[in-house]
Amino acid sequence: MQVTSKGQVTIPAEVREYLGIKTNDKIVFVIDQEGVVRLRVPRYTNIASLRGAAGSLSRPLSWQQTQEIAQEDRLKAKYENKQ
Repeated sequence: MQVTSKGQVTIPAEVREYLGIKTNDKIVFVIDQEGVVRLRVPRYTNIASLRGAAGSLSRPLSWQQTQEIAQEDRLKAKYENKQ
């Protein structure tokens, strides 16, 4: 592949077909911890496409409940990163 002066490349047809990429679809390049770059098709291409992805609550959470859940998530992430 060749990169144009605008930083563009052409994705080969067989790769587009394999990934299910169509005209005007969005793609992302992901660099992992080892430095390997992967081409991915995002599951959710914009904020609007996330609507309903997390399900729904039987009743809304209070601000305090939301803060408590966020704090638990931060502590859990911090603990998991130390292992």
